[in-house]
Amino acid sequence: MKRISVIAPVYNEKQNITRFINEVEKSLKKEFNSYEIILIDDGSSDGSDLILDQAIHENAHVKTYHFSKNNGQTAAIDAGFKMATGDLIVTMDSDLQTNPDDIYLLLKYIDTYDMVNGCRKTREDGLKRKIPSAVANKIRNFITKDNITDTGCPLKLFKKEVVDSFYLFEGMHRFLPTLAKINGFKVIEIPVRHYDREFGTSKYGIFNRLFKSLKDALAVRWMKKRHLNYKIVKKED
Repeated sequence: MKRISVIAPVYNEKQNITRFINEVEKSLKKEFNSYEIILIDDGSSDGSDLILDQAIHENAHVKTYHFSKNNGQTAAIDAGFKMATGDLIVTMDSDLQTNPDDIYLLLKYIDTYDMVNGCRKTREDGLKRKIPSAVANKIRNFITKDNITDTGCPLKLFKKEVVDSFYLFEGMHRFLPTLAKINGFKVIEIPVRHYDREFGTSKYGIFNRLFKSLKDALAVRWMKKRHLNYKIVKKED
């Protein structure tokens, strides 16, 4: 079995961190002997950093990295990509709104596809977040002309060569399936489970989900139109 890396940004999640590590490890142990759990502290101010530092002393599979200040989710994911040593790479949020066992739903498709994007079958986090998220997804798809219904789902599976192809800018974590397609990789979307938060609060509101993603979608459309797509033809002597 290949080595797998699970990456999760952490921002003020002190009540979720220990449970998150335990749940992810319990899932990975079912089929993986070689794995790592990479937690990127995005400038937490609630004591999450102390829990993360304790975790690396208790579990050799856990790796933690601390930002000097809050830099946002894209930066945390990008740092995790750079630190990952797995042949397969999973992104998740550390709030456990997605189920680590659903990694195995995505794994069924990784031999045929290069990236598997989770799609939340139900949204269990209230209308206040569901409606802006649904509207943002429709706007993104309209602008980028992509068929990804839930690019905001945190549960994603990549082959290492896919993440190595990314050059991310702020806000680009919302467009990873589109960026993978632009780079010539095959992407599929698979339904996964979703739960409401038990602890902590969401870090995104209407401004984050809708207005910022509109600006970023225009940038992605620009990138898509200007992407270099050439092949070198071998000439016979």
